[in-house]
Amino acid sequence: MSDARLSVFKTYKLYVGGKFPRSESGRVYEVTDRKSGDWLANAPLSSRKDGRDAVVAARKAFGGWSGATAYNRGQVLHRVAEMLEGRREQFVREVAEAEGLSKAKATAQVDAAIDRWVWYAGWTDKVAQVVGGANPVAGPFFNLSTPEPTGVVTVVAPQESSLLGLVSVIAPVIATGNTVVVVASEKAPLPALSLGEVLATSDVPGGVVNILSGRAAEIAPSLAAHQDVNGIDLTGTDAELAKELEIAAADNLKRVRRPRSGEDFTADPGTDRLTSFLETKTVWHPTGSLGASGSAY
Repeated sequence: MSDARLSVFKTYKLYVGGKFPRSESGRVYEVTDRKSGDWLANAPLSSRKDGRDAVVAARKAFGGWSGATAYNRGQVLHRVAEMLEGRREQFVREVAEAEGLSKAKATAQVDAAIDRWVWYAGWTDKVAQVVGGANPVAGPFFNLSTPEPTGVVTVVAPQESSLLGLVSVIAPVIATGNTVVVVASEKAPLPALSLGEVLATSDVPGGVVNILSGRAAEIAPSLAAHQDVNGIDLTGTDAELAKELEIAAADNLKRVRRPRSGEDFTADPGTDRLTSFLETKTVWHPTGSLGASGSAY
């Protein structure tokens, strides 16, 4: 009996609503090794219908995710880091192939991506103290400002940084209670599609993160124009596509984060992305004595 066997090649799928559907179009495209040009896998070529399905899933998940305590969201994000750590070698290989990196450089990228989840996990219950607070006013009132999530956010992921850049644009959006529809790097979608498998086993509720692969120029315009999308991050777009998407986004006054040239995802992320898709709610309340129940009157 021969010991020879055929390898079982992985079928990559989209990640939408906590499930792994194929594109409804049935289309795929070839993904190759950045260095050798060798075929690696076929990735789903998402359609506009896939995008609409992802928005429906994201909207359905928004209430529960935004209503969860900030501490609980932090626990969930930390769990993502734990699960990603457990599949570290797989992601090192995928990042090396996707970006044409040496194993050492790919390892550094994966480790930084894991640490980035931990970073944002720690911020979930602190960002409100940084950007909210009590405001001094002239009059007998309490005036309190608190941040709230914008809603459903579309993110066009970085084209070149297939994992670290991807995590750097997803994690802050969901850390603050938003849900997200991600258009992965067209050239290097496999780390993003594998990240969906990590999210599915990391306590992240289905629909909080939805990952589409394919051509941003085909998928993103309908998402930018979608009336149930509240914000869009244009990080992974070129100037021409960014302009088109920003015009489409203006129809329902979406929040727009424009692409920043030369963005370094290895640098200290700071709090900039945490606040990009937050709204500030200000509440006025008259001051006065406290009654026996402890409420102001």
